[in-house]
Amino acid sequence: MTGTLPVRRGQEVTLEITDLASNGEGVGRYQGFTVFVPGALPGERVKAGVISVQKSYARALVQEVLASAPGRALPACPVYPECGGCQLQHLSYQAQLSFKQQVVERALKYIGKLENVEVYPTLGMDRPWAYRNKAQFPLAQRGSRVVAGFFAPRSHRVVEIKECPLQHPRANQALKALLAAANELKIPAYDEATGSGFLRHLLVRVAVRTGELMLVLVSKDRDVPQLKRLVERLAAGVPGLTSLLLNVNPRQTNVILGEEWHILWGRPTISEYLGPFRFRISGGSFFQVNPAQTVKLYEKVIEYAALTGNETALDAYSGIGTIALFLAEKARYVHGIEAVESAVEDARLNAKENEIENAQFHLGEVEEVLPRLLAGGIRPKVVVVDPPRQGCRPEALAALAALAPERLVYVSCNPATLARDLGRLAGQGFKAVKAQPVDMFPQTYHVEVVCFLEKV
Repeated sequence: MTGTLPVRRGQEVTLEITDLASNGEGVGRYQGFTVFVPGALPGERVKAGVISVQKSYARALVQEVLASAPGRALPACPVYPECGGCQLQHLSYQAQLSFKQQVVERALKYIGKLENVEVYPTLGMDRPWAYRNKAQFPLAQRGSRVVAGFFAPRSHRVVEIKECPLQHPRANQALKALLAAANELKIPAYDEATGSGFLRHLLVRVAVRTGELMLVLVSKDRDVPQLKRLVERLAAGVPGLTSLLLNVNPRQTNVILGEEWHILWGRPTISEYLGPFRFRISGGSFFQVNPAQTVKLYEKVIEYAALTGNETALDAYSGIGTIALFLAEKARYVHGIEAVESAVEDARLNAKENEIENAQFHLGEVEEVLPRLLAGGIRPKVVVVDPPRQGCRPEALAALAALAPERLVYVSCNPATLARDLGRLAGQGFKAVKAQPVDMFPQTYHVEVVCFLEKV
């Protein structure tokens, strides 16, 4: 295949980097052929080694930066860029914010085919480090030692770390405590290739405002050797530990969590505040990883929803009810729709514990529940959708169009699927007016977006 192409695997090339792709990789061209280069920035000239060649592009790794761009920054992490946990530490933070605004603009224009959508500058953080309240550390066996880190790009090889600058400091402390205990007790990590060993991941959740801490040990088997002594060491050695759980995942899969849960010590959940509301978080719950930026995100949702107190509102893909509770403060009544039963149970409990009486949560897919609400005479004027990364199914968009709300607020963590869905909604009577990127994930290429649409 590569016989007619200008590059081959293993070749060394010199490139002028002209752009950044949406995943943060530098873009250069060699004899007109596109080459993606992680760690390279626009305006730079780099020497790079080609590692893969496809029909329409190649990928290369930087060997030497011959001329640096003004936006280049010194990474804070000693194993960056070997570690695949983040992608933009080599780019100054202001440049990261500009890049993310551009990613949203391009997606709306080229994927959604949308013109005249005002995209505002990305809302950033004052200190874009140590912001993650949830860490998922893969574990690996290196000789006689259990180590932890993150997977190297495009592999399942664990790059060993001592601590991660993106994680809350208490998550890093908890990781050190687990590694010390597992190595002292000689509890082996799981080996994907052989199926031997036990410990697969450590999941840490930190509740910043309440101070509570949850640890989830993910094992291939319930019968972890020395488990009782491991629990004793963690309970005594991890300050503020509130919940210690065991998740059993025996499958050969990329999915981190299995379906079997056990309480090893403490409570089954922890609690955290977002704004004035207290939420109960279980081991498998979805909860935004950056609480400071989440409040900014939800404030923008409320601003775009423009509730007066007289409207019925709908929160589609409502999860554990976080957005719905914020809406309930301003709306007459709120209906939430969520397909995960445990999340619906959490949402109902969160509403009760926060004394929210004007919110109701429905179990099921959006495209199935919405017609039932309509048939029952419920027609919300304001709708908020916050789907997973893959966006909304066409059937869900059709159901939303049939509902015909006056205002629609779309929250997305994937500009590409956001743009695709906005393009489809444009053909069903909705106009995208403005979009606000929010930097929920500094040092990575990910960006959250709140978009306001109105019924034409």
